[in-house]
Amino acid sequence: MKINKTINERVIDYDQIRLDAAELYATFISVNCPALKGKVFFTSEGFNHLVYSSPKKMRDKRVQILRFDMLEKAKYILQTSTTFQEYDEEIINKRVNRNGHWVPKNILVRCWGFIAIIQKFRVKVVVTQEGNGAIKFLSVVPAWFTKNYRGIKIIETSVGKGLKFFDDDEELKNATVCDVL
Repeated sequence: MKINKTINERVIDYDQIRLDAAELYATFISVNCPALKGKVFFTSEGFNHLVYSSPKKMRDKRVQILRFDMLEKAKYILQTSTTFQEYDEEIINKRVNRNGHWVPKNILVRCWGFIAIIQKFRVKVVVTQEGNGAIKFLSVVPAWFTKNYRGIKIIETSVGKGLKFFDDDEELKNATVCDVL
């Protein structure tokens, strides 16, 4: 994906960026995740979560473009992470189809968060599992609001694919930086 322009300049090309991201996302299908000792599936639910914040409520186009830019990084993080940084589980009441009838059922939902710094950019990947079902990609979140995290300078908002200035290496001396992607 082209990153020569700022996010605001790229909004004009939103439709093409979304199509390119959908094509890229469709190639992922699943990845083997060492941290979860199994496969993580990239379903349409995950892509829809990148586009919509809730049913029929589309995210801001700039936010979508930023998340689309993180897709390859998300895949890389899931393929290489040997640990997860966040874990949460809750029981939700969900309507499920049983023999043609919709019945309420309590289901355990597990969520894992993988956080990494790739190319000077902090990225969080979220995956979920409902009950004993497949583990599915849910979201990727680019640099969110954090001023300092364990002595590491993180920007509040992002411009493109990384920190605001390339001389911020000194601030990242305590972090592991990966330049694979």
